[in-house]
Amino acid sequence: MNKKIVGIIGGIVVIAAGIALYTSANDKSSDNKTSTTSSSNVSGKVLSLGSTALQPLAEQVAKSFQEKNPNVTITVQGGGSGAGLSQVSDGSAQIGNSDVFAEEKDGIDATKLVDHKVAVVGIAPVVNSDVQITSLTKEQLRNIFTGKVTNWKEVGGNDEKIVVINRATGSGTRAVFEKNILDGQDAVQATEQDSNGTVQKIVKTTPGSISYLAFAYLDSDGIKALDLNKVHPNKKNVEDNSWPIWAYEHMYTKGKPTGATKSFLEYFTTKEVQKNIVPKLGYIGLTDMKVTRDASGKVTDK
Repeated sequence: MNKKIVGIIGGIVVIAAGIALYTSANDKSSDNKTSTTSSSNVSGKVLSLGSTALQPLAEQVAKSFQEKNPNVTITVQGGGSGAGLSQVSDGSAQIGNSDVFAEEKDGIDATKLVDHKVAVVGIAPVVNSDVQITSLTKEQLRNIFTGKVTNWKEVGGNDEKIVVINRATGSGTRAVFEKNILDGQDAVQATEQDSNGTVQKIVKTTPGSISYLAFAYLDSDGIKALDLNKVHPNKKNVEDNSWPIWAYEHMYTKGKPTGATKSFLEYFTTKEVQKNIVPKLGYIGLTDMKVTRDASGKVTDK
């Protein structure tokens, strides 16, 4: 092989090597860029409080979000929807959790709040496991909670006094239940409790008792959920409004959210949360609903 051909081949090898090194360097640069953009730089502290119906879901989503964003600290507390709306309004919390629209709550200026719907919650009447009935009509349920019916034998059960356990004033769960069941009538004077968790414990240990709980609290020994007009309280029946006692879970912010608060709320609406975490905890994903409901209670097919 003459020297001219050898020189040409050598030049080609050098050029090829240079291209390979350039490509490799660019690939590494691209990898580093991808790694940087996919890792989270979000940081900060977020206080999210209010609805105890939403609390189990908010806690689980917060845990998942913090695992992906270790520089963020999210504190989730109960206290009721009224407390959530009040404290986000006065700036005491970044997020106010509520089972009701801000427009429905007296003393709250809804125009200053931004609504972030994150899920749907079903609410069901529950009784102590010793109560020998499985279904009530809406009228029977209303009569119990307004004090017109006081013994289980009046609605087909055993001769046993009915013990009504109600939620405290300010509870979003109570507001949803009364709006859908009492039709404007006043509830009977009864023991009142602040949270779904406390009501669950009392109903479990009180013979003859009745109350109502978010679906997330139904899976417990010692209590049973009642059908309403022979319709079972479950996800499918909420989705098409066959089960009428349901509400959006709202997470309100004072103005548009920023920083860690914004990122947390955006994570709530991801497919990972809506299709996995939400249904596992007994809630209904927003995209699964076949109807919508506005602040006035009007239900419309999607």
